[in-house]
Amino acid sequence: MSTSVKSDFSSHTISYTANYGSGAALHDRLFNVVEKFSVAELFERYKNILWEDGNHKYNVTSFLGELNEIMLGERFSAFDQSTLDDLIGKLRERGNSNATINRKMAALSKLLRKAYKMGDIHSLPEFRRQKERAGRIRFLEYDEEDRLFGAIKARCEDSYRLSLFLVDSGCRLGEALGLIWNDIQEHRVSFWITKSGRSRTIPLTERAERAIKGVDARGNKGPFSMLTGVRYRMLWNDAKAEIGLGDDTQVVPHILRHTCASRLVQGGIDIRRVQMWLGHQTLQMTMRYAHLATNDLDSCVNVLDRDRCRRHHPERAWHIA
Repeated sequence: MSTSVKSDFSSHTISYTANYGSGAALHDRLFNVVEKFSVAELFERYKNILWEDGNHKYNVTSFLGELNEIMLGERFSAFDQSTLDDLIGKLRERGNSNATINRKMAALSKLLRKAYKMGDIHSLPEFRRQKERAGRIRFLEYDEEDRLFGAIKARCEDSYRLSLFLVDSGCRLGEALGLIWNDIQEHRVSFWITKSGRSRTIPLTERAERAIKGVDARGNKGPFSMLTGVRYRMLWNDAKAEIGLGDDTQVVPHILRHTCASRLVQGGIDIRRVQMWLGHQTLQMTMRYAHLATNDLDSCVNVLDRDRCRRHHPERAWHIA
């Protein structure tokens, strides 16, 4: 509505406009009304935007489902620090290691940051990474590999081929299962669907190449497309139990990746090339294997070994304190 008023102090006409609207509309303009959501509802809303289909998305679904269950499906418009601390505490009570807690918190952080950006929630807590222990890396000795692979072969030839390929390529199980025939060219294999999101190409060993060629390409999308991760893990567990490794919790399919990395480092391959071979996003991840490069330290023994120095340098005076 426009109104004109004649001022007594000047000959000018002052005009102004008054706009009137509903109280609810004015309230919505002045205040950002935030709904309440549960972790499960936010995940359902953004899962296909934030995560591609694959093993990682499967793990994230499990992680966030557990967190939603711990929170009893509670809906919120703000996620405060005390709520986060309570979640971490309950995960630790359930026996989760710091490394596992970090993976679950990474999924939650990614989801909440997206919800915050989209205006679904109006505050975020500070996510602090839990300190992780380096831990011991378990890898297969050659005799363990022979016995385990023999038990796998007796159960399933395709799973045996996959095992050979995994230990010689060092790839993740999901990367191998996702291969198609076009990914294999000129004695090399390219991994496009990776955890880091970065593709890589590596040459094939003769054994890995035989493992790939040991299947009819007709009717199969890729060399291992007839297998699933669930089926392979079940068969793996049966085979490891048969050879007496059933109680070793570290003997899981991922141990083949550790075994490949360990053999590369022990064979004198420099850590940067090992990083490229495995497709690690950072060198720090590959440095877990660096201590296995003991050949680099052999020269130190020559300096410290007093008896050896006496034999090779008798002219020197050696004094024992």
